[in-house]
Amino acid sequence: MREDKMSRANLCAIYRSSRKDGMFLYVAKRDQFDAVPEVLMQQFGKPQFVMLFNLAGEKPLKRAKNEDVLQTIEQQGFYLQMPPPPENLLKAFLAEKQTENSN
Repeated sequence: MREDKMSRANLCAIYRSSRKDGMFLYVAKRDQFDAVPEVLMQQFGKPQFVMLFNLAGEKPLKRAKNEDVLQTIEQQGFYLQMPPPPENLLKAFLAEKQTENSN
């Protein structure tokens, strides 16, 4: 079952947003954004091609499961990866200080 599903869309094209760091758009075919809503494309800015990626390959994506990306592309025609939440530097600093003080 997995092999049949994966064989339909092994490759996807990955694009970086020109407007928002850390935002990426995955589509089934390079330079085909027909399934992406116009309002999203306006927010995303000019897509900057990053690479083609084999979702059926052994290499996992860093911030999403390959199978989830594939399923979303099959259902809605694209997958949008949002930037990671900003790191709370104050919280990290205070936790480090607390660890230092307890030693």
